[in-house]
Amino acid sequence: MNTHSQQLGTALLRISLGVIYLAHSVYLKLFIFTLPGTVAYFESIGLPAIVAYATFFIEAVGGLALVIGYQSRLFALALIPVALGATWAHAGAGWVFNAEGGGWEYPLFLAVTTAVVALQGNGALSLQDRSPALEVRTA
Repeated sequence: MNTHSQQLGTALLRISLGVIYLAHSVYLKLFIFTLPGTVAYFESIGLPAIVAYATFFIEAVGGLALVIGYQSRLFALALIPVALGATWAHAGAGWVFNAEGGGWEYPLFLAVTTAVVALQGNGALSLQDRSPALEVRTA
């Protein structure tokens, strides 16, 4: 695969993840469940209200940053704990996300793909110059 294709693939992943995070924050948590409803859910699973607001904020700002390609690595790193937290929150419902209460495979997949963006950077089609992929060096 050539470098151009890799950069486009990274951009496709980055942008689609950004859209997903925006959908989970602005659409789902703000318009569907509402922020008070989101806070109530977080409190019902033992988390303080501030975690609900922080999750909403990180998903919204991080999602937008991924869509436009600004500081993708940094925002992806901030989003990984959110996706892992969602994995934890849905763990009791089983593997399949369409189960009642949702499953944990989808948020885990989001965590893994968000880690890929953290490793690869912006890719093509970004507001910011492409950030080089993190290098893994062997001894």
